[in-house]
Amino acid sequence: MTRWTTAALLTTLALTGLTACSDDDSPSSVASKVASAASRAGDAVSSATAEAGRRFDDIRNGADARDDVRLGTPATASDGRTTVDVAATNTTGSAKSFTVEVDFTDRNGKLLDAVVLTVPDVPAGGTGKGTARSTHDLSGDVRAKVPRAVRH
Repeated sequence: MTRWTTAALLTTLALTGLTACSDDDSPSSVASKVASAASRAGDAVSSATAEAGRRFDDIRNGADARDDVRLGTPATASDGRTTVDVAATNTTGSAKSFTVEVDFTDRNGKLLDAVVLTVPDVPAGGTGKGTARSTHDLSGDVRAKVPRAVRH
């Protein structure tokens, strides 16, 4: 876990009730609460990447299409979620759909979230568009990349 993440978790915990410590809040119980919060954050990313893997496992007869997918610049939507525009270009002679994994990372490349979206029914020679949306609020310098994309 990075120092920034640890600091953010400590700040969040302090603001959500640890400042009103009772006699039962020993240093070890506070540390346990911090570790629990950190574990939940890690579990969320693990869950998102596992779901992405399941979605790709369900695709039959797909072709690697990473080179045919372009991303816009990540932005924070009004609800706090990070979004990024996705454009998938169909270079084949018939309509195809694209399943695209978008990884949201921090500036150091640490995975913050992973989402999978489908850009359906892109016409032959055309470009289909979609929007990837993070599963939770992300902060800081968020970047997006496409580790997997399949045309099917």
